[in-house]
This record gives sequence, structure tokens and C-alpha cells, in this order.
Amino acid sequence: MKVLVPLVDGFEEIEAMTVVDVLRRAGLEVVTTGLVSTVVEGAHNIKVIADKRFTEINPNTFDVLILPGGNPGYINLANSNKIMNLIKEFGEKKKLICAICGAPFVLVKAGILDDKIATIYPGMENKLPKPRVGRVVIDKNIITSQGPGTAMLFALKIVERLVGKSKLLELKDELVFKENTL
Repeated sequence: MKVLVPLVDGFEEIEAMTVVDVLRRAGLEVVTTGLVSTVVEGAHNIKVIADKRFTEINPNTFDVLILPGGNPGYINLANSNKIMNLIKEFGEKKKLICAICGAPFVLVKAGILDDKIATIYPGMENKLPKPRVGRVVIDKNIITSQGPGTAMLFALKIVERLVGKSKLLELKDELVFKENTL
């Protein structure tokens, strides 16, 4: 199972790095790509070195696409023809597409949320055709989540979907993840 996480300037660092870390702990092959460069600056001025440039990969070799949000990250994703085409292609092939924070808006712009329920960063619900309240919402091949505070749960739901319940439980113990503890 090969997972692609494209990073653009303004991405939400917590969302991207949490998901990459958790999925790699689960044994999944996760590749981060910078749209323009391998050095990408997040929304909070943290610079990250992506594994590759987007132009150095073959998107057809990936099974899963994960879009972190962040502001202006989600806007930069939505303004990229490469990303929009990739989302449409993944949607047509019914591949797993995951988006968190403002990134579900990018899926709306790509036209793949028209008949699906989803969640998004609180206050942006009017951007979705079928919004649902929830920290993580799953509808067929689409997994969406609300924001930085839901990144760990989002990552674990992706792990459960890709490698199963036993790996999920193992990771929850390893990470000392307890839901509803605050």
C-alpha cells in the first residue's frame, strides 16, 4: 500500500506530520512531495523537507491520497491543476482519498464530494454539499476530518482502513492514545 501526501506552502504541520508519522509506524509506505520544491514551509513557518518533488513521482503508483489542510495550504492545493487532476483521477478509480481541515473544500472543487457526506474545519460547513458533524467522517472511499486537534484520530482511522483493526489497537497502545480523555 503506497500513500501520497502532497505538501504545499501553508500546509498545517500538525496534520501532515501526524498522519505521515502514524502511517509509517503502521508499516505503510508514505511519500511526501513538494509541489514546487522539496523544501516546503508550513502555515506556522516550519520548513519541512519532502521526500520528493511532485514531478519526480508517478501518481499512478499510489493507492491512497492524503491532503493536509492549513491556511493558505488548502487554497494552494485548490489552485493547483496538478492536484485537482490527481484528485479527479483517484476519484474515478475509487482509490482512497483523505482530507483534513480545509482540504475537504479541495475535494468539493474537484467535484468528488457531490454525493458524499464529509466534515471540514468548523465554520466552513457551508462549503460542503452534504456536511456532517464529526471529528472524522467516512463515506465509501473518502475520509475527512476537522483539523489539527483531530489529526491523530484521522490518522488512526486511515490505519484501520488500510491495515486493519489489530494494527490499529497495537498503535493506539504504542501511542498511548485514549479517546475522550480531555
